Amino acid sequence: MPTEFNRVYLAAAGFHLPGEPVNNDDIDRYIAPINRISGRIKQRILAENGIQTRHYAIDADGNTKQNHAQLAASAIRDCLQQTDTTLEQVSLLSVGSSGGDALMPGFANMIQGELGAPPMQTLSSQGVCAAGVSAIEFAAQAIELGTHQRALAVAAEMPSRMFKRSRFAPRGYQSDFDAHFLRWMLSDGAGAMLFSRQPQPRNGLRIKLKWVHQKSFAGDYPVCMQLGLTEDRSKSFLDFASSGEAEEAGALSLRQDIRLLPHLFDVCIHEYVKLVEAGWIKSEDVDHFLCHYSSAKFMPVVEELLAKAGLTIPPERWYSNLASRGNTGAASIFIMLAEFLQKKTLRAGEKIFCFIPESGRITAAYMLFEVEDADAPESAQAAPIASTSVPAPAIAAPHQPEAAPLPLQPLLTRLASLWQDYRSQAWRTPVIHRLVSGRFDVAAYRNWTAQWVPQVKEGSLWMREAVASLNGEFAALGQLITTHAGEEQNDFQILYQDYQAAGGELPLAALKRNPGGEALNSYLHALASSPNPIGLLGAIYIIEGTGQRIVPALLPLLRQQVALPPQAFRFLEYHGANDEHHLARWLSAVEITLALDPKAAEAIYATAKRTAQLYLMQLEHIQD
Repeated sequence: MPTEFNRVYLAAAGFHLPGEPVNNDDIDRYIAPINRISGRIKQRILAENGIQTRHYAIDADGNTKQNHAQLAASAIRDCLQQTDTTLEQVSLLSVGSSGGDALMPGFANMIQGELGAPPMQTLSSQGVCAAGVSAIEFAAQAIELGTHQRALAVAAEMPSRMFKRSRFAPRGYQSDFDAHFLRWMLSDGAGAMLFSRQPQPRNGLRIKLKWVHQKSFAGDYPVCMQLGLTEDRSKSFLDFASSGEAEEAGALSLRQDIRLLPHLFDVCIHEYVKLVEAGWIKSEDVDHFLCHYSSAKFMPVVEELLAKAGLTIPPERWYSNLASRGNTGAASIFIMLAEFLQKKTLRAGEKIFCFIPESGRITAAYMLFEVEDADAPESAQAAPIASTSVPAPAIAAPHQPEAAPLPLQPLLTRLASLWQDYRSQAWRTPVIHRLVSGRFDVAAYRNWTAQWVPQVKEGSLWMREAVASLNGEFAALGQLITTHAGEEQNDFQILYQDYQAAGGELPLAALKRNPGGEALNSYLHALASSPNPIGLLGAIYIIEGTGQRIVPALLPLLRQQVALPPQAFRFLEYHGANDEHHLARWLSAVEITLALDPKAAEAIYATAKRTAQLYLMQLEHIQD
């Protein structure tokens, strides 16, 4: 949950952008295309990202005009000039960035040295876009605890030196799309925020930092944006005999795997849903929404996901300076907020909500500021706002509650939350983690399918057993479940053929479930034999949902890492494409069930929860 603050005020925010604005026509003077392929990538990216001007701290010849520490120092000076605070009155410098001018010492120390600042505590947070939020949170915590009275949080980025022609030309056509992509996306800049334990009102108002929330999902996903690894992420630049060899191999090219970006926004919106459900924020209470999207292409994506979650923030409340200032990574939200405060006339009671997604290895970050009347008494304690809205769904769940009939929405909302926890844990099981980390092979796939075949074989059997156990009004469900069982009764044969295509030689009867599979199978059969086992609809939600949501994400990774022909993945491909239809039928069955007995929702949820636990146990034992 968020870190809450009661005594942290934003005294000032400043920024620095080097040189004159560079428009899209002049960009080639600084970052020239290498070849026709590079030129086409450039046109495509510029057409989508919406950036019209940006700033570079290098000149047209690639010479550095301002170094990274100097950019940050200039932003700090701009920030302090807005108050009567001097550098000597600041006792903490907290800095976030993807890296400074030197690999060591810490970037904060280099900035302190550049400023000639007096002795103080420093923190260097190294990351990507959310690194600046980490710097803010550390500074705010120190002030809240009373360790410091004033602290500077700073973020600065200077990627232009990595993008100039001289660093790309030697590789020519060997430079991959992921390496070219960010050359047209990122630019230079720095921002600084001064936080104080005592309010420093301006224009009769003070701005309080209410809370900060961050969460990394690095355990769930592979690297999306990186510098220092080869294209296949198998080798560090430090593993090469020399820096020249590392650069020639592309290990010093900044890359982003754009195929992973949809996962970033999916995860971030789900995390926002959790904040709403817990009462930390309401969409209708957001007066100003500062969203750090790296490209205008992603703005409608965020809008759509918010709308699907029933948490729309009207477009007129959005603020972005991406078009004129460019994407400056960790510094973006600093520069955005500083410029916003300069341009906007604020009123007491308004809330400023900041959203910072980071693609590095999938991180979600959020901040909430509130404008207060300078004469209002300072609150010693604050609690989360009690949420009165209907809980919103987790976007990546098999079904979105707001799209379902009203009587189903409470159950689907609970299932959606359960699903997100299940998906996250599934991603961290040894077998999927190995796949996501790029260390899978044919033997691992063969082992997986060998244990999966007998589990799938039982699916239609326990479903038919459940139909036989239905009586009274619930007998009406029999036809739906029988149809479903009939469609899946031969699926195990497809999976067995995939096992054989992967080199499996054991006869079908010799394949055994692992301990987790045995536990899951026993549980489902025991439940199916009980009178009116309507809770099994919860089991189908997890099992079919896995096929609809998780399988499509795993299939491309399998194809990349497992050297087998396409026919070796027929089962996964079939379920990724068809389980959505199965779940539509599932929704009809749930609607019939709850119409007959609204209390059945509890049995469906409880069974889904137990099935998720047992399915995870099955995944945990795959590599045994």
